[in-house]
Amino acid sequence: MKYSDIALRVLAAKECGIVKTNAQFWANYADREQFNKEVLSDERVIKASKKMSSELDSIDSEEGIVCAYDDEFPFINRKVKNNGDKPYLLFYKGDLTLLCDLNKNVAVIGLTDPDEDIIKRETDIVRRLVKNDLIIVSGLAIGCDTIAHKTSVETNGKTIAILPSQLSKVYPAENRDFAESIVKKGGLLISEYYKEASSKHEAINRFIERDRLQAMFSKAIILIASYRKGEGDSGSRHAMDAARKYEVDRYAMYNSKTDEDNKKFALNKDFVNSKGADQVKILIPSSIEQIKSLVNPNLLSDAEPYIFEQLTLL
Repeated sequence: MKYSDIALRVLAAKECGIVKTNAQFWANYADREQFNKEVLSDERVIKASKKMSSELDSIDSEEGIVCAYDDEFPFINRKVKNNGDKPYLLFYKGDLTLLCDLNKNVAVIGLTDPDEDIIKRETDIVRRLVKNDLIIVSGLAIGCDTIAHKTSVETNGKTIAILPSQLSKVYPAENRDFAESIVKKGGLLISEYYKEASSKHEAINRFIERDRLQAMFSKAIILIASYRKGEGDSGSRHAMDAARKYEVDRYAMYNSKTDEDNKKFALNKDFVNSKGADQVKILIPSSIEQIKSLVNPNLLSDAEPYIFEQLTLL
């Protein structure tokens, strides 16, 4: 497994209970010097690091750990104001550079039981996104997520799967072999989890936590289809809500002539009919070109503002 010494120490601090939450990390240790001063030389961390080092070195060399202090750690959208939303430790397998420029990434999400028409329409959308050199982000769930990933792989595109599980126990189980294919084709698997969930509540909450990262690591998000809450699978709303908070452009696949009374588009309908900040754009053919040219300045690091300035002059 690939990791820096500081990433190992951060993981050890987490496992020791010194760092318990994202919010605590960013409130107390956003400054690496503070972490070095208070945590790095703690005997519990040193002891745990030695023990974990041998465990980690026996893990697949394609896997890795990256922490907020590493140069390779993805830039966090400036509109993520809640420290509890900000990750500080990620486990990955595959090409981590796919998170270097978040303005190349588009999240594609939806329900777990799409019908043939939805599958056909989604496949066409993803093919167009890949043709425009965009990287597909999704959650590897069955249904729309899997279609997004598979279409990307089949059309020689790159895709990022954000997991609600450990890398060693990909969920859902039926997608474990496919997850390996994503990596072999130059894609990336991402997880926030080193251990299994300790309770059913924690396991369920991990899906919501996964959903926010889909929005956080993308410049736009496309909702293919989803039920309303209480009418069926509605997990997509969590990613869409996170995208609204983070000021990520939101689109929904929706045709009022054919989808109006289809429960599988009920959430899409609600979003496109909303007003103000809650309203979502209807995905139309020209939307793909808009998404391609979109540059979200909140996804640019301090070293990159000149790029945005140049683009505004074109």
